[in-house]
Amino acid sequence: MFRITTLIFIFISMAITSQHTHAQEADPYLWLEEVDGEKALKWAEEWSSKTTKKLSSHPDYDQVFDQSLEVLNSDERIVAPSLINDQIFNFWQDADNPRGIWRYTTATSYLNGEPEWEVLLDLDKMSEEDDIKWVFKGATGLYPDYERFLVSLSKGGGDAVEVREYDLESKRFVEDGFFLPEAKGGMSWINENEVIVATDFGDGMTTSGYPKQVKAWKRGTSLDEAKLLFEGEETDVIASGFVLNTPESNYTMILQKPSFFLQRYYGVIDGDIRRIEIPEDAEIESIFKGMMIVNLKSDWAVGGQEFVQGSVLSIDYQAFLEGKRNFELIFKPDAKTSVQGISRTANYLLFDVLSNVRSELYAYSKGDTWQTKKWQAKKLQTPKFGRVAIGSTSSKSDQFFYYNTGFLEPSTLYYAHAQKDAHQKIKSLPSFFPSEKYQVLQMEAKSKDGTQIPYFVVASKDFKRNGQNPTYLYAYGGFEVSLRPFYSATMGRAWLEKGGVYVLANIRGGGEFGPKWHQAGLKENRQRVYDDFHAVAESLIENKITTADQLGIGGGSNGGLLVGVAFTQRPDLYKAVVCQVPLLDMKRYNKLLAGASWMGEYGDPDIEEEWAYIKEYSPYHNLKEDGEYPKVYFSTSTRDDRVHPGHARKMVAKMTEMGHEVLYYENTEGGHAGSSTNEQRAKASALMYSYLYSQLMLTNER
Repeated sequence: MFRITTLIFIFISMAITSQHTHAQEADPYLWLEEVDGEKALKWAEEWSSKTTKKLSSHPDYDQVFDQSLEVLNSDERIVAPSLINDQIFNFWQDADNPRGIWRYTTATSYLNGEPEWEVLLDLDKMSEEDDIKWVFKGATGLYPDYERFLVSLSKGGGDAVEVREYDLESKRFVEDGFFLPEAKGGMSWINENEVIVATDFGDGMTTSGYPKQVKAWKRGTSLDEAKLLFEGEETDVIASGFVLNTPESNYTMILQKPSFFLQRYYGVIDGDIRRIEIPEDAEIESIFKGMMIVNLKSDWAVGGQEFVQGSVLSIDYQAFLEGKRNFELIFKPDAKTSVQGISRTANYLLFDVLSNVRSELYAYSKGDTWQTKKWQAKKLQTPKFGRVAIGSTSSKSDQFFYYNTGFLEPSTLYYAHAQKDAHQKIKSLPSFFPSEKYQVLQMEAKSKDGTQIPYFVVASKDFKRNGQNPTYLYAYGGFEVSLRPFYSATMGRAWLEKGGVYVLANIRGGGEFGPKWHQAGLKENRQRVYDDFHAVAESLIENKITTADQLGIGGGSNGGLLVGVAFTQRPDLYKAVVCQVPLLDMKRYNKLLAGASWMGEYGDPDIEEEWAYIKEYSPYHNLKEDGEYPKVYFSTSTRDDRVHPGHARKMVAKMTEMGHEVLYYENTEGGHAGSSTNEQRAKASALMYSYLYSQLMLTNER
C-alpha cells in the first residue's frame, strides 16, 4: 500500500556544488558543508570528543546508558510481526546482533509463543565480510507467493540504498538477479521477471536530488536496456513507480511530484500511460476490490457532488478510467477528527482515526453486494485509552496485528479479526518503570491568533504546581506529521523517575486535526507554528507547572528547526534546547541534499518575496552577538543524507565565534535517524539526558 508520507523517508541526496566568491564572502562557514572534507571532519571529531567528555562525566550518564541499552536489548521486547501469507517476518537487533538479523517463522508458531526462527540475513556477518557498516532498510516480496524479495541495504544508515534480489528457498542473494547500485531510488515487482525502477540512470536527477525517470526492467537484460516509461521535469521533486498488489489484480502506477504536497498519478495499462485525473493534492491510498480509494486534502466538487477537505472517497477504478465520476463517500471528518492511516484486509478497510488526538479504529465494508451497497463503518473495540497503530495486515484474510500504547501503558501487540471484532493479546512490553505513580493530563494553550493548541502533560500524581518542576517540551509542527501518545521506557526511567515532567505539544503544521491543521502553518504562515510552541511554553509557566529556568525543549529534523527558531526568538522562555539533525540555514536549505523538495512547506528562499518571510525566522540568520541564549545541545550524523549536517555544524561555528556556549555531537553513521545500533542509540540518550540534567538542575539525588 502506497502512502505519500513514506516519501519523507526516501529523500535523495545531491552533491554539494562549487560556491561563488560572493557566497563565500557572505557565509564564512561554507567549508563545513563539505561532508567528508578533511578539515570539516576534524572539526566535527574535535567537537564530538569534547562534548562526549563533558556530558559523560555527569554522575547519571552511565546509569542512563546502561538502562537504555538494557531496554533496547531486552529479550522482553515485542517481536514486531510482518504478516505475509502464513509466515511472520521480523528484523531484530540485540546485544548479540548489534546490526541485526532478518528472519522468519510460521504464523502458527509465532501466535503460540514458540517461534522457531530461520535467519535469512545476518547484517553483522555481512558487515564483517564486506568491511561495510550495513544497515537493513526493508524488503519487498513478490506477490502472491513471496518466494523472492528485493532487499534494500544502506551503507551506514543513509537514505541511499543498494537493492539486491533474494531467494527465500535457498536463503541467499540471487546470482545475476536484479541489482541496483547505491542510489536514492528503488524498485518494485511487476512480475517474476520484470520490475519497475526509478534511480539515477546517469541522465541527471531532479533539482531535489530524486530520480526523474521511471523504467520497466526485464530479467536477463542490463539496467541500461530498461524501457523508459516516464520522464518528469528537472524541477519536480521526484518521479517513481510502484505496484499495488490485490487478489483481484495488480496495478502498476507512476507518481510524479511537482512539489512535496502535490502529485500526479498515472496508470500503466497495457503498456500505455494514463493520467489519473484527481486533484493534485489528493492521495491514492489503495485499490480495494477494484475500487480506487482517494484521500482529499482540499474541498472537491466532482460528479455533481461536493466533498470536504479530509474526506475519503471510493470509485470503481475501471469505471473511473472510462470517464465515470460517481464517487462514494467513505469518511467525512469533523473539526476534531482526521484519518491517520488506511490499511486493508481481505474484506475490510481499516481506518486509524484521531478524535481530539485520541485513537479510534474503524473497519469499513460494503457487505456481499459490493456494487449496490453503501459503505458501512464498524468501530472496533480496541482499548479505550492509548494510541492504536495498525501493525501488519494481509489481503488474504481479515486478521491483522495492531498495537496499543500510551505514555504510561507499555506497548501491547494484539491479533484481531475485523469481521468478528475479536482481539487476542499477543504480548506486552514489561513496565520498565512504575507507571502507576504517574498521570497524563490533556491541556490547551491559546496561541497568538486565538487558536487553542492541545498538549499532553505527563507527571507524577503528586507533583505540585509550584513552578519548580524540570520540564521537557517536545514538538514537531510540520509536514502533516501527527504526534501521539507513546511509551518510552527510557523517558520514564531517565526523566519521570528523576522528577521531571514531559510535555508533548500538538502544534499546527502537524496532521492531528487533518489537512487544515497542517496547511495553517505553510510558507508565509509559518510563524503560526512557532507562536503555537511559544504559547504552550507560556501556558506551562502560567499554570505553574514549571518556570523558564527549568524548561527544556527538544525536536529533530523539522522539529530541530522548530527549537532553533524557539531559542532565537524567545531565549527568555527556555533554559535547555536539544536540537537534533536540524534545518537551520533557511537561505541555503534548498541547495543542500533533499532540501529543494521541501519548498512546498517553507517556500523558496531564492524568490525575494518568499525569502522576506523566511528570513524573519531562519535561526542561522537571526543569531545576535548580544543575545542571551541557553547553552544549546546540537546533534547530527555525518551520514545524514536527508538533512545536511552542515546546518548544525555552521550554527555551532557561528554561535561559538559570537561567544555563545554550545555543545555538539556528530555520530559518524546512522543517517537521518542519528544511530544505527542499539549501543549508539543508548549513547545518544545518555548524552541528551545528561545535558538536560545539567541545564535544568536535575540531579541523581532528586
